[in-house]
Amino acid sequence: MSKRDFYEVLGVPRDADDKALKSAYRKLAMQNHPDRNPDDEAAAERFREASEAYDILKEPQKRAAYDQLGHAAFENASAGTGGGFGSGGFSGGGFADIFDQMFSEFSGGARGGQGQDRSGNDLRYDMSVSLEEAYSGLQKDITINVPASCGKCDGSGAAGGSKPSTCGTCGGAGRVRAQQGFFAVERTCHACQGMGQVISNPCRECGGDGRVQQSKVLSVSIPAGVDTGTRIRLSGKGEAGVRGGASGDLYIFVSVNSHPIFTRDGASIMTKIPVPMTLAALGGTIDVPTVEGKMARLTVEAGTQSGRRFRMRGKGMPVLRRSTNGDQIVEIQVETPTNLTKKQKELLQTFSEVGNNSPETSSFLDRVKRIWADN
Repeated sequence: MSKRDFYEVLGVPRDADDKALKSAYRKLAMQNHPDRNPDDEAAAERFREASEAYDILKEPQKRAAYDQLGHAAFENASAGTGGGFGSGGFSGGGFADIFDQMFSEFSGGARGGQGQDRSGNDLRYDMSVSLEEAYSGLQKDITINVPASCGKCDGSGAAGGSKPSTCGTCGGAGRVRAQQGFFAVERTCHACQGMGQVISNPCRECGGDGRVQQSKVLSVSIPAGVDTGTRIRLSGKGEAGVRGGASGDLYIFVSVNSHPIFTRDGASIMTKIPVPMTLAALGGTIDVPTVEGKMARLTVEAGTQSGRRFRMRGKGMPVLRRSTNGDQIVEIQVETPTNLTKKQKELLQTFSEVGNNSPETSSFLDRVKRIWADN
């Protein structure tokens, strides 16, 4: 049976660029990989064809020769090389240089190396703080349950002063290679579970893992100015590594609780203050609560309207890891009096009869009259 055209095999035009070639090959190899199609000879053949085609077309010189002479350019290229497909085989070329990217999930990790990563996992701890605590910062103790290095075996996993020995199955690599027809697949070593070492006399305390579950109390420093989403890293405070591997980190994720009086926007603090109608009309001073826990004096100008905002500089939140503070924005809410006495009603009636001193009302009515006049 004659070979199919390599471009036809990959399903690409003859002017396809390197990116298109690689994409087409990856797709075909993923679909037809024998680990996904066990005992399917047709899939194995399509996989072999795609690998051979990509191995030739990905190399500019080989591609140029193929474009000029076709399959004849490589009929004798594999003689004496020991290669499997074309001139490349599985030891190099198209299959080998992207096998690691595509099929690590089949083989349990990247190829090569000495055993699996023994580092411990990073951990997350969610911490809620009040707005006042976020303003001042605090030192807070937390309790976590975490795999810690076994004290009985000093984290080695081996009992009685013994030590782990090199795995005889994989030679310490943590991986073994299995030949499947035309190709070889690497998998995690079943004898040592990818560690590259075996323990003949495991520690009774940790069962050979080198770690035991332990409750720890840690003191965490929360800096002034933290906001929801702030992340604090405690290096080496996560899970202990397996059999003496490096410990992971602990990440504190901070959330700041809402406040009944203040609203936060970054380093700015917003608060709404009700003031009597008379004070807003005549002007005066009011006491404003601050997130610091103290009262600050604010001057309200005569004729202040409801919704007007005043800025108190430096009365907001600290800027994280800087020596400056944001501002506090005070929004005035003019309060209309209720439950008036007879005397108060008489005074307000007299005020109303004297004349209209409400600029917004007059302006609005003038706009309405102009609109109606235009229509």
